[in-house]
Amino acid sequence: MGSHPVEWSEEHDVLVAGSGGGGVTGAYTAAREGLDVLLVEATDKFGGTTAYSGGGGVWFPCNPVLVRAGTDDTIDDALTYYRAVVGDRTPRELQETFVRGGAPLIEYLEQDPNLKFAPLPWPDYYGKAPKARLDGQRHIAVKPLKVAAAPELRDVIRGPLDADRLGVEPPADYFVGGRALIARFLTAIGQYPNASLRRDTALVELVVSDGLPEKRVVGAIVESAGQRTAIRTRRGVLLAAGGFESNDELRREYGVPGVARDTMGAWGNRGQAHLAGIAAGADTDLMDQAWWSPGMTHPDGRSAFALWFTGGIFVNQDGNRFVNESRAYDRFGREIIAQLQDGSITLPYWMIYDDKEGEVPPVRAANVAIVETEKYVAAGLWHTADTLEELAAKIGVPAGQLVATVARFNEFAAAGIDRDFGRGDEAFDRAFSGGASPLVPIDRPPFHAAAFGISDLGTEGGLRTDTAARVLDASGAPIPGLYAAGNTMAAPSGTAYPAGGNPIGTSMLFSHLAALDMLTLDFRRDI
Repeated sequence: MGSHPVEWSEEHDVLVAGSGGGGVTGAYTAAREGLDVLLVEATDKFGGTTAYSGGGGVWFPCNPVLVRAGTDDTIDDALTYYRAVVGDRTPRELQETFVRGGAPLIEYLEQDPNLKFAPLPWPDYYGKAPKARLDGQRHIAVKPLKVAAAPELRDVIRGPLDADRLGVEPPADYFVGGRALIARFLTAIGQYPNASLRRDTALVELVVSDGLPEKRVVGAIVESAGQRTAIRTRRGVLLAAGGFESNDELRREYGVPGVARDTMGAWGNRGQAHLAGIAAGADTDLMDQAWWSPGMTHPDGRSAFALWFTGGIFVNQDGNRFVNESRAYDRFGREIIAQLQDGSITLPYWMIYDDKEGEVPPVRAANVAIVETEKYVAAGLWHTADTLEELAAKIGVPAGQLVATVARFNEFAAAGIDRDFGRGDEAFDRAFSGGASPLVPIDRPPFHAAAFGISDLGTEGGLRTDTAARVLDASGAPIPGLYAAGNTMAAPSGTAYPAGGNPIGTSMLFSHLAALDMLTLDFRRDI
């Protein structure tokens, strides 16, 4: 869209679209550095998918928090690991910017007393890759914040998931995890009169000037309560509005497996910022990719991200195991997708477990809380039988094969070695069992089965950027005035999920870098 005859309703140095970890970091940096910034959030709550994160962690090797804790890690080791996992799928300079940039960002943020972090050990997800950190010493998280310290934020921050999915009241005592990250940033932004925040305001179009000396993004059209207004930007527009995981039409168009119903992404993540960027000439990458996970199926029919399995195995329609049940969730999800695509498995697949912990599946981290047992039973999602043969009949798998599969697994459990799928061979496999073997025999009747599907934490494809988060066109040249970060940006990690805190960390860093780049611009020009 051309710059004329646009009637500008207002003008700011910076417009940020999205209020997840990236959006608030970009707005905070811009405000702290003296720029006039407006952040718009499409929905009625701040926080995006970040606010659904239970940990709210970031993967920032060698940052000051970890240095104070005595880490002996090095940036070179972290870069060796990251490159080994990601490979050549994304530009090496983008990978290096991410790995090297986290530590300076935390140093910058810790100068503000509102922003406090602590170590949260979380092992790297590819434990056998060169220089993988098995002790979790590359991961930190924001400290919880008392709700009493910012009571006005309690009802305007999204999440936790149970609040949105089950109608449960948000905790009244502390903001924790991703909600704490958002609360701390909103508190920090509140110090600056040159920053303003608006909910229920969606960026729907970018305004592009074809004037001399260059074509550039000079503002955006936003929509609120059905009304569209034009906002002029002197420095730039930062698109940090999440992915498009909640838009089934775009999922189909770009070939993203799964459906919007089963995503853990915020419901407002429908790809409006992606489409606006594409219309302005942005190039894209990784548009068929997402951050994957196994999904426990709930009575409402939705399969939700689940991990920390203290027992059980997964079997397909033939009664066969098909995966290392304890592997990192994105790697697990990608294996499911590959086998769905070649027909090796169909949905649902089943968790088979015994009665050691009762009828409820041995899932310690169900991101959507497990509700009453009878609801799963009534929906045909959980089954119980005195024998494995009877259980097989209830879930429609060959009885003899299920019995043989369980017997073979029990042999592995007794020996402490999974000869089929290597369960327990990597540090992450043992992260939830105190370092002990995750192989638990299935030998105490009655026996149970629970239905599972495929879930995701959001799409990871988006607008291609350079190391300053400037959006690139098809020729690889930056589009002046346009920046992207987080899941609106094509992920630097490509088709890999190197470690916990990778998506939030990437979003925060590149939003920060975008704001810093805007500081360098000569904005005194006719636009």
